[in-house]
Amino acid sequence: MRPADAAREGADDLRFPRARGRVVIDRRWLPLNALRAFEAVGRHLSFTAGAQALNVTQSALSRHVISLEELIGRKLLERRPTGVTLTEAGAALLPVVTKSFDRIEQVMNDIVADVAVARRTLRVHMPPSFLQQLGLPILREFRREFPDVAIDISSSHGTGLPAGDIDVAVIYDRPQVGDTITDLLWRVTVTPVCSPELARTAAGLGLAEFLAANELLHVKLEGQPRNVLWAAFARHFGLAVGTDRGTAFDTAVLTVQYAMSGAGVALADIDMFAPEIAAGRLVAPFAESCEDGYGYYLAFHPEDLAEPVVTLFRSWMIARFAGAAGARSFTAASAERLGEAI
Repeated sequence: MRPADAAREGADDLRFPRARGRVVIDRRWLPLNALRAFEAVGRHLSFTAGAQALNVTQSALSRHVISLEELIGRKLLERRPTGVTLTEAGAALLPVVTKSFDRIEQVMNDIVADVAVARRTLRVHMPPSFLQQLGLPILREFRREFPDVAIDISSSHGTGLPAGDIDVAVIYDRPQVGDTITDLLWRVTVTPVCSPELARTAAGLGLAEFLAANELLHVKLEGQPRNVLWAAFARHFGLAVGTDRGTAFDTAVLTVQYAMSGAGVALADIDMFAPEIAAGRLVAPFAESCEDGYGYYLAFHPEDLAEPVVTLFRSWMIARFAGAAGARSFTAASAERLGEAI
């Protein structure tokens, strides 16, 4: 080994000590230029676009990314003729790096602009039906108690934690084991529902007969057959009825609204649509109900536990769903912590 190479290797060992042969990353010598290069390429999935975004040459950008991969001993990007894709390690690192740079940029801009109170914007994701039925009033309550917390709301279809730059998400999913922290808000309990006019035709019929005589309305779930929920319900109660017919909608709200128009029978969450049932606009003509295996969870990445506004929103949501008494007792302590956070 040449003396210069040995000296360089010794310097690297000094900066990044090794444990069991692996480099231990030390925050005092984080490779910020390499991280910035990886974030630009990963965000655009293109070395050309990443180089243009940072106003550097593509070769310099590539060298930085390679040095980062060599440092951590894992490939972060797959270079293919058709383009760039993230590896599993890259997909894990990219949102953390992006979020860190976003936060640094925001705070520094606030300081430069001489903002009196540097506000932390909380990025929240909610599924469309949850947002429309429960999320909007919940957010109104939260903003009433904590007006100094700025909130950005996003919504999209699908189960599980959505891709994208968010801090905390309400997700609709089955129980999962993964690298995110999830708090159960409630388990979904479903029952057949329809309009009052259609419910009156159920008199003298059994549940299987009623379902067979009417159109079934479905909620589409990503990666699942269109009748997955109705099929599970029929199996649970031993109903000999075909479930692969009828109309499917993107959201539970649209499905229930169509049912309220008298056009069919939906399988609805009795907690989410309790106001419509209580008001008589939606009727559950049969007593059969069951948990469908899904639930609504509050999910976020473990590293975000260090963010005061994330932990504040998490605690407030848990208290909110635990009951009004819990939410009221939480308010004073939350307000005090919020004053320290922002």
